[in-house]
Amino acid sequence: MVHALKYEGWHRVADGMALRMSRLDWPTDVVEERAALVPVPLAASRRRQRGYNQSECLARALAALWGVPMRADVLARSRETETQTRLSPEERSRNVYGAFETVAAERPLRGAHVVLVDDVVTTAVTLNACAAALREQGVRIISYVTFGRAPAIGDRP
Repeated sequence: MVHALKYEGWHRVADGMALRMSRLDWPTDVVEERAALVPVPLAASRRRQRGYNQSECLARALAALWGVPMRADVLARSRETETQTRLSPEERSRNVYGAFETVAAERPLRGAHVVLVDDVVTTAVTLNACAAALREQGVRIISYVTFGRAPAIGDRP
């Protein structure tokens, strides 16, 4: 499903994926205080190539299910990065270091609890880089939600 969403233009599968993601059991305090869902941004060239951001599709569908606003206006890629699919954990970290920045939004999220949304987590370096940018702008708490977890290079069976 992730491959179809990400590489084959099947953006409609995001609704079913988000439905499954919405069933995650979160602590009550997280459910009560999460202020926004923030999708991991795509590089402009990848967005042009795909025609959409798969994380944004998931975040939009999840926002409707959770009744929480989706905010794609607060985080951006500050530079292009190479695809992470064949990189080691160390290479992934170098690849995304400093690759995200916050954008001056009409409604800032200073002091808020946000949930970062991505399709898959492998080493979490992309999510961590996004979180670092959000923390620098005053976001108080950052949670992560992804549809899946991919095995990282070096994982043991």
